[in-house]
Amino acid sequence: MHSIAALALTLATVAGSAAAEQAKPRDAAEKAADRADKMICKRFTKTGSLVDSVRVCKTKGEWQRDRDNLRNSASSGACGQPTLNGC
Repeated sequence: MHSIAALALTLATVAGSAAAEQAKPRDAAEKAADRADKMICKRFTKTGSLVDSVRVCKTKGEWQRDRDNLRNSASSGACGQPTLNGC
């Protein structure tokens, strides 16, 4: 009975240390992804084509700026003013 408990404790300790070691590289990758100057490339399908695509590469900051501009233009009314019911 004691040997089973000791074995379980040993396995839990080994599994815990392995999980801690795996967390370190993931944390470093997440920090690298937070940089605004990191280059990110995306593929977009060309309009009218099922196969042809375009690859666009921008920094993370540029993608964020484009996303913000799109949200701002979509939320503004027909006159370019942010309204609830258009002009």
